[in-house]
Amino acid sequence: MKKLKFIITLTLTIFLIKSIEAQVAPYYTQYMFNDYLVNPAVAGTYNHFQVRSNARIQWTGIKDAPRTMSIAGYGPFKERAMGYGGYIYNDVTGPESWTSLGGSYAYNIALTDAWRISGGISFGIMQYKIDGQDIFMEESLIDDPAIPLGVEPKTIVDATAGIYAWTSYYYVGVSAHQLLGNKYGIHEETDSIQGISRLTQHVYLSGGASFILNRDFALTPSLLLKYTGPNLVQFEINAKATYQRMAWFGISYRWQDAVSVMGGYNHDNKILIGLAYDITVSDFRRYTGSTFEIMIGYKFNNIK
Repeated sequence: MKKLKFIITLTLTIFLIKSIEAQVAPYYTQYMFNDYLVNPAVAGTYNHFQVRSNARIQWTGIKDAPRTMSIAGYGPFKERAMGYGGYIYNDVTGPESWTSLGGSYAYNIALTDAWRISGGISFGIMQYKIDGQDIFMEESLIDDPAIPLGVEPKTIVDATAGIYAWTSYYYVGVSAHQLLGNKYGIHEETDSIQGISRLTQHVYLSGGASFILNRDFALTPSLLLKYTGPNLVQFEINAKATYQRMAWFGISYRWQDAVSVMGGYNHDNKILIGLAYDITVSDFRRYTGSTFEIMIGYKFNNIK
């Protein structure tokens, strides 16, 4: 029994580490409600300023699983075809944590009477922390210099760039995150494996459309493709139905990972509240437990 428990724990740990590697950039099921975090070129594409916050509690069945929180604000310049924004997010997984703070600038132009295109870039700082006191170690590893005894931080700079094209009913965008690929290891001199403790570039391709079904309902399908290397490609498809621009319900499928159900409410076209629940469909569903997410947003008056 002890051997079986050890094998299960080891397998889950490897699975968790691989997932963490793919999630250094923040990830949310309700990405379509905070597309600025996916692509900085979104800043300035709306005619109002808005603030969005997300909180994600992942894999409640696993101790010290990822917990991610973020807040972002973005909007247009009043008299120019430009946008700006800022964000902060914190991601904690067991003894490791990331905190990132940055700002963005975007500029858009008209391609045709219907289509516009925007280019944006973000710069920021990222702080990585590891708490050695939260790491359970065998006795033989206690004196390993690669494992810290207390909390050790490392601060690096990072950048994101993106392009976003849209009309009143369609959009498509591509963005590249963690462009600089900086090292974040606490003990870089002990890193003997090439590429260890280095930020991996993430490329996101997103697209969607909005269809007016009748005077009450609209349907909005969307797609998000994520690429982080030859063996780390993932996509998800989503469909959201909106009733009288006030309430919505959606369902999403993340390839070989989870099915998500979502719902939300838009009060007076100002305050947005959204909830999501992920149902794991992989072989680890017996161990990972549930994943919950909440989104809260506020839209200011039109300024353009």
